Amino acid sequence: MNKITLADSGRQTTVLGFGGSSLMGALNRRQSLVMLEAAFDAGIRHFDVAPMYGYGEAESCLGDFLQRHRGDVTVTTKYGMPPGKNSSMIKVARQIVRPVVKMLPAVKKRLASVASAATRNEERASFTAGQAKASLERSLAELRTDRIDVWLLHEVEASDLQDDGLLRFLEEQVRSGKVGSFGIGSEAGKVAELLTNRPAYCRVLQYEWSVLDATVPSGGPFRIHHRALTNNFRSLYESLQGKPSICKQWSDEVGMDLGSKENLARLMLKASLVANPSSVILFSSKSPHHIQDNVRTASEDTLSHGARRLHELVLAQGGQFLAGTK
Repeated sequence: MNKITLADSGRQTTVLGFGGSSLMGALNRRQSLVMLEAAFDAGIRHFDVAPMYGYGEAESCLGDFLQRHRGDVTVTTKYGMPPGKNSSMIKVARQIVRPVVKMLPAVKKRLASVASAATRNEERASFTAGQAKASLERSLAELRTDRIDVWLLHEVEASDLQDDGLLRFLEEQVRSGKVGSFGIGSEAGKVAELLTNRPAYCRVLQYEWSVLDATVPSGGPFRIHHRALTNNFRSLYESLQGKPSICKQWSDEVGMDLGSKENLARLMLKASLVANPSSVILFSSKSPHHIQDNVRTASEDTLSHGARRLHELVLAQGGQFLAGTK
C-alpha cells in the first residue's frame, strides 16, 4: 500500500488508516484486538482512537496492541471529548447480556443504544493548557507509549480556542517529542472558520469527506478524512436504485455496475483516496474480511479511473439528483 509522511511528524504511514470508533464498544477486548491485528496483517499502519471511544477503553485496548507493534505504526488520539461515565457499569452489563445477544442478535442494536445513552458524558473540555496536559498524560498512560504521532482537539470550534497558553502547550509538546504534530478533529462545516480565525491550531485537519463533497484544494494543512461510506453510501445507493436510467448511464461511464453495493462501496472508498492523494483515509470495520477488501481496493490502480469519474458525475449532477438525501 502507498505510504506518505504523516503531517510534520516525521514518520511514514499508510494512506489507509483504521478508525477505532468500534473498539471496546460494539466489540469486546478480544474481538477488538483481533480487528487491530487483522488491520496490521493486511498492511495498515495508521490507527485512530479517542478517549471517549469504547466507553473510555479504546485507548487502553490500542495500548495492548502497541506493545507488539509500536515502532511499526502511527497513532492519532484526541483531547476535548471526555470518556463516558459509568464505564464500570458497562463492564458488568456486558458480562450479563452477552449470552442474550448471542441468542438474539436483533437485541444487540437496542442494547448498544441504551448503553450509549447511559454512559454519554455531556461535558466538554474548556480547551485550556491545564486540561490539555492532564488529557495528554492520561492518553500516554492508556496507550503505554511515550509519543503520540498526531494529537487532535476533538470537536472544537474556533470560539473555544481562547487560551493562548493552549497553543504554547501544544507547540512545547512537539518540541519535547511527546507529540509529533497537532491539529483539529471536527466537522467539515467548522473547518473554514477554524482556518480563518485559528490557523495556528490547524497543522492537521481531520473531518469527513466522500464523493458527495467537492475536491479539497491542494496545499494547506495535512488532512485526515473519514466517513467515505456510511450514510453517504446509503444515500447514493438508494438514489441510484430509484433512478435506473441514471444508474445505467453512470455504470457505463465508470466501467462497473453501480447497482452492486460492493462495486459502489469500492469506488467510493477509492475516490476518497484518488481525490485526496496526500491525505490519510480512515475507515472502521468489525470484519477482517472487510478490512482485507478495503486494503485491496486501496492498492488496485485499475479502479482509479472509475473512482475519479464517479466523483465527477456526482459533482456535476449530484446537487439535483441527491436532493434531500445527504
